[in-house]
Amino acid sequence: MGKVLVTGAAGFIGFHLVKRLLAQGREVTGLDSLNDYYDVNLKLARLRQLEGNPRFRFVRGDLADQEAMDRLFADGEFQVVVHLAAQAGVRYSLKNPYAYADSNLAGFLTVLEGCRHHQVRHLVFASSSSVYGANTRIPFSVHHNVDHPVSLYAATKKANELMAHSYASLYGLPVTGLRFFTVYGPWGRPDMAYYSFTRAILAGEPIDVFNDGKMQRDFTYVDDVVEGVMRTMERIPSSDPSWSGDRPDPGTSYAPYRIYNIGNNRPVELMRFIEVLEENLGKKAVKNLLPMQAGDVPATCADVDDLMRDVGFKPTTSIEEGLGRFVEWYREYYGV
Repeated sequence: MGKVLVTGAAGFIGFHLVKRLLAQGREVTGLDSLNDYYDVNLKLARLRQLEGNPRFRFVRGDLADQEAMDRLFADGEFQVVVHLAAQAGVRYSLKNPYAYADSNLAGFLTVLEGCRHHQVRHLVFASSSSVYGANTRIPFSVHHNVDHPVSLYAATKKANELMAHSYASLYGLPVTGLRFFTVYGPWGRPDMAYYSFTRAILAGEPIDVFNDGKMQRDFTYVDDVVEGVMRTMERIPSSDPSWSGDRPDPGTSYAPYRIYNIGNNRPVELMRFIEVLEENLGKKAVKNLLPMQAGDVPATCADVDDLMRDVGFKPTTSIEEGLGRFVEWYREYYGV
């Protein structure tokens, strides 16, 4: 595979991916801006887990800094780029929309340009289940149309897919987009519901439960996501000879471009998710039941048939097992 660049290396998924790549003996450069969207100390703690490995180099930088990104690509001689850095969060996009244009659009363009000009063999990038937006046909398939996003965050992720396809078409850059479904686990993001729920329950504070807890999510454990990323990194896409402009398939292309879902394929109702969390914490939650929030969708579920067919993998970790591991980590990290 050669040298690998992972953007968002101090982030939740990026940290776990880098750790896995280093364990396999890969040479990895990690890029992260270490912004303060959430606790920077958590990001630094993740990086400390990676320090000292001679095959890891950390670079602090901003995706939107064109000159710095060009130097990074020129010096790095990367064979594979895994682009995970982004401004995350559906709800935050309602408060600070410009952050999404800077990071998710301008930032992604510098990655595409770097890959184009420096002979990167494969670009793998993080999309999101949020792109399915107003779709109600379950399970969500990469072969479904996704032209009706319901948040700016989702719109930027859909834009990333379009931008990536244009570079695959124009320059023959092999690109794979991965739509992640509600990723959770140790070292997770504090802005995610399960993380904030855990803090509040242990503190005896109420938790906000939207849509009266009736929302369903395809919760996907982080190790399963990393396994999916690792396998797709090794599978460089090529042109699909069966693709037709008369009946355009959104999931494949005449260009070297593919989209995959990485989800558990087993949606869980939010209230059940909270119950499992309560069981692991040994404490009941005080629930503040609220209506659906703007930008949310009632249910997500991933069709992973393409992922299974092409890379032979399907996420399998149950929420009982995954939340148990998260709570164990949380208690150790915070000393509670």
